[in-house]
Amino acid sequence: MALAGIIHQMPDANDMDLIRQFARDNSEAAFTELVRRHINLVYSVARRCTGNDGDAHDVTQAVFIILARKAAGLREKTLLTGWLYETTRFAAARLLRTNARRHAREQEAYMQSTLNEADTAAIWEKLSPHLETAMGKLNAADRTLLVLRFYENKSGPEAAALLGIREDAAHKRVTRALEKLRKVFMKRGVTLTAAAIAGAVSANSVQAAPAGLAAIISTTALSGTTITTAAVLAVTKAIAMTTLQKAIITTALVATVGAGVFEAHQNSQLREQNQTLQQQQASLTEPLAQLQRERNDANNQLSSLEAEIEKLKSYSSEDELLRLRGEVARLKTAEAQSENDPIEAAAKAWGQKASRLKLWVEQTPGQSIPELLLLSTESWMNGILGSPNWVESTNNYAFFAGVLRTAAKARLAEIMVPALGDYIVANNGQLPDNPSELKPYLNTYLNAPNRQTSDSVIEIPDTMLQDYEMLHTGNVSSLSQSEPLIIEKSPIQNAQYDALFKIGAFGYSHAGVSPNGMSMSVPEGSRYADGRLEKLFKDQ
Repeated sequence: MALAGIIHQMPDANDMDLIRQFARDNSEAAFTELVRRHINLVYSVARRCTGNDGDAHDVTQAVFIILARKAAGLREKTLLTGWLYETTRFAAARLLRTNARRHAREQEAYMQSTLNEADTAAIWEKLSPHLETAMGKLNAADRTLLVLRFYENKSGPEAAALLGIREDAAHKRVTRALEKLRKVFMKRGVTLTAAAIAGAVSANSVQAAPAGLAAIISTTALSGTTITTAAVLAVTKAIAMTTLQKAIITTALVATVGAGVFEAHQNSQLREQNQTLQQQQASLTEPLAQLQRERNDANNQLSSLEAEIEKLKSYSSEDELLRLRGEVARLKTAEAQSENDPIEAAAKAWGQKASRLKLWVEQTPGQSIPELLLLSTESWMNGILGSPNWVESTNNYAFFAGVLRTAAKARLAEIMVPALGDYIVANNGQLPDNPSELKPYLNTYLNAPNRQTSDSVIEIPDTMLQDYEMLHTGNVSSLSQSEPLIIEKSPIQNAQYDALFKIGAFGYSHAGVSPNGMSMSVPEGSRYADGRLEKLFKDQ
């Protein structure tokens, strides 16, 4: 029978019947019907998670490949819709993390290309008088990182390894530090991009020391010859003297040190020549080493692929089929036993209810907001566990969707308060013109080790900040500490269930559509116990 005819007979079969048929007979028709039923759901969730058609296409393919591989292991009572939803979410999250790492590497490559531009002399002439003053505005950790990257021209991975931090963290810190330098230069009338600053500093920040100084220092330290303090002072001052004065002092120094100095100087030159030869050898061997590493990587990938192929081939053998059937029987027995456990049965039921609630929010217009990305799986579970008499209905879904939206906006407010304080302190009391300027500070708090948020979010998307606007701009010196600075500008989804958030530098509040006053809720762990932020406001 043709494949189309077989598929036409399958609409009445439930999902798990099709799963069993595919796992048992490798039925192409059964799997095609499963794809037809659920591809729209999987693609839509992937599209919202990734925000990109191409990425959503890749995630959709990956989810159904995973389904094909794990079909035999799915339990009888598995709700395939919920399983596909969770698998899509996790696959999209992994793709986003992979894309973020690739973007960081591309940014690093772009930064390296800008560092190699030849014509940086004009830029350097503008910024060099202000460079060290600007560097002084940074904290010690950021200064050290910039010195490694652009004074000594270490690569991103090398600088990260020397500082003992992750490469992506080092990249973010470099970006933030360059942005701070750019603002300092701009205040001094030097308007440059961060990339131009990086290129000019990298190309010009370290100049060659005066000729002969290294030899003199090496001679003094390594020759073992005793030199008087007066002679050392004379040599030091000679760097700034005229050519004639340098010749006189050098003659006196040679007379004092004698033959031992000359021998040490010769040894120093030999060491420098040896070092040069070693560097030349390293420059020749590095490409060969890179080729060897690439060859080893390719061999490892080939071995893994061959092992995977052999593993897949084994599934077709009669012994493996018998083993799998025995495993299925064991799993069915274990599942039957677990169904008698009231705790496990209740947990499964709550998990399925939470999945259906989440699916309803995703598919119902006007119920989803970008802040929901910040909620963890536990938050969705808690949304219904608080009501032991939960009944699945449109009214209950709407009520708990409002509860979860409020919880999600509170998560954002909790990191927006300290991020706003950081921005104000870093800019000497100036407020941002738009909440989007807080994004680097928000991402720092979002990725803090103690932050309990969804694993799928590694940085705040732009769409999440579009629903907020500044109530005030300019300097905070004319404002009180209790003044709200940021407010939601989008309409409330549901006037009965939702809250309107206002956010200040010391806390946030939320109330109904017509909030009365600013009742501050102060997040834990304030960073401003030293009073820097308080002193910038008028009531201090």
